Amino acid sequence: MTPNEFIARFREAFGEATPLPIALWYSDSPIDADSRLPRCMVGAIRKVCEGQSLTISADKVQCGGGGLYAAFTSMPDRVPLFVSETEHYKRTPEMVRAYVESMELQITDKKYLNIVRVDSLADWNEVEALVFFATPDVLSGLCAWAFYDNNADDAVTTRFSSGCAAILSVATVENRKGGRRCFLGLFDPSARPLIPKYELTFAVPMCRFREMLQTMPDTALFQKAYSVVRRRINGEIG
Repeated sequence: MTPNEFIARFREAFGEATPLPIALWYSDSPIDADSRLPRCMVGAIRKVCEGQSLTISADKVQCGGGGLYAAFTSMPDRVPLFVSETEHYKRTPEMVRAYVESMELQITDKKYLNIVRVDSLADWNEVEALVFFATPDVLSGLCAWAFYDNNADDAVTTRFSSGCAAILSVATVENRKGGRRCFLGLFDPSARPLIPKYELTFAVPMCRFREMLQTMPDTALFQKAYSVVRRRINGEIG
């Protein structure tokens, strides 16, 4: 299924009110060399859903955590203390260090991280992950799709993470391991004000998304129960 074919099925399943997902990949060529980043990049990434393209590079990242989770730098020494004693997201700095080590992040050898909405793609060739910004009604459809051919307890899972890690890191690492997990994200209180209040993220590694493209037409997305949800998503019923 090509990106354009997927978009047609996605619109059939979810309607016009649901944002198209975004796609990300690393490259030595920027999609938008003039991209600018605020200190927290999450809001800028969400704008890609509106049709803007975004290129992230090491020199543009203004946050130590952002540089780490975009895979441009190793973890700055100050991050564990900040996450623990300033943000209070982990009990101790040692817990932060241990958790980041468990994420298996690898610094990229590419200059750029490109992010575009899927309608800007000609193919899936370089894509490492797709990320949906989704309300609970949309998430119910995405989860039903992911559960369709996967009985694993962690077919859809969530991890402790910053907003940028939930978008950029977890599904990319999963893709490189050939994994099948999809990830709910954006539970980070620091990032929540930068996105619409009813949205979470649903991140899918590209290796898993290729499987899901094959099963999509057969799933509950196109059956009666979800058609009622789709009507509510699009304001046809209350």
